Amino acid sequence: MNIQGLQKLTLLDFPGKMACTVFTGGCNLRCPFCHNSPLVINPPKESFYPDEEIFAFLAKRKGILDGIAITGGEPLMQPDIEDFIKEVKNRGFAVKIDTNGTYPEKLRRIVENGLADYVAMDVKSSLGSYSQCVGIGNYDTSKIEESVAFLKQGAVDYEFRTTVAEGLHTEEDIEEMGKWLKGAKRHFLQAFKDSGELIGFGLSEMPKERMYAMRDIMRKYIPECEIRGI
Repeated sequence: MNIQGLQKLTLLDFPGKMACTVFTGGCNLRCPFCHNSPLVINPPKESFYPDEEIFAFLAKRKGILDGIAITGGEPLMQPDIEDFIKEVKNRGFAVKIDTNGTYPEKLRRIVENGLADYVAMDVKSSLGSYSQCVGIGNYDTSKIEESVAFLKQGAVDYEFRTTVAEGLHTEEDIEEMGKWLKGAKRHFLQAFKDSGELIGFGLSEMPKERMYAMRDIMRKYIPECEIRGI
């Protein structure tokens, strides 16, 4: 795996678990609000953390950590991610995967083989605004829709989440997204923050009152909708 970062302890990234987080390099989207641009645009080809180093770290944390969150970039781009997860699971750790939903076949295989305990899928916006929010013109959302439909079946515990930024998202987008995601288990609206390493320009934080208004819109379709980051 191309692992470019390791957070040794998180109480937030894996709901209900004390975990570590690994950050994989590379992504197939160019979301302007992405705060991990060094991992997305021309990441190093060589892994900064060899797999063996991660496994050795986990061995030392056995009985302390409950699991590992795998994020990115886009983790499902990694050709050997399934082998990596198997090794993690064999060591007795739970696994959470963050994904943008562009690899539905791999996502389904990982879940059906019991390799994921929790999945967090980033849903960027309404289908009509997806191109703008992923930085790719005329973007085909069919794979995104396939991943959403699969997760809604409930084969694994999951959440949908959307980072909202002033200048990209409107209340109309949230309404349309709510209609699309209706019936989902849970959804989080995440407040955009400028990390200083963004892919795009000219974005700003959504005012709190609009965040709460967007949450209320989404709750018409997904009652368990909350806000993160404010």
